[in-house]
Amino acid sequence: MPLEHSRTVTGPRERTSAGGVVVRTDAGVEVCLIRPAGRTVWGLPKGGIESGETLMQAAVREVAEETGVGGVVDAELGAIDYSFYSREQNGRIHKTVHYYLMHATGGDTSDHDHEVSEARWMGLREALRLMTYPNEREIVRRAAEALGEAPDA
Repeated sequence: MPLEHSRTVTGPRERTSAGGVVVRTDAGVEVCLIRPAGRTVWGLPKGGIESGETLMQAAVREVAEETGVGGVVDAELGAIDYSFYSREQNGRIHKTVHYYLMHATGGDTSDHDHEVSEARWMGLREALRLMTYPNEREIVRRAAEALGEAPDA
């Protein structure tokens, strides 16, 4: 009887991130979206939790790093989760991202970090039209509702 090779199959690696819908309301409600470096997608700033950070602290830090804009948390918006294949990790990743509504306190979108090719302020309707991922669009809709806005897109 031939010897069979066996492989251990494991489930996806679990990852937790935090991010934000950072808004300014000077002339209507605008949200700051990012286009990650080397990608053609538009989405929300988010990233991993560093040692000792709370989800909220990580969200504020990631928004500042990826958009160049400082923010203060106003409300929790909930979480989304999704799975993807990572070549770097050589396996599937299941990621949960916790989002917060934040109002901008200052900064400049040109000060985003190297992980982002562009950070841009835009109105809610334009943001919802440009955003790539439906689950992130839903988070922006929740933010709009929390602000008393009714986006049409």
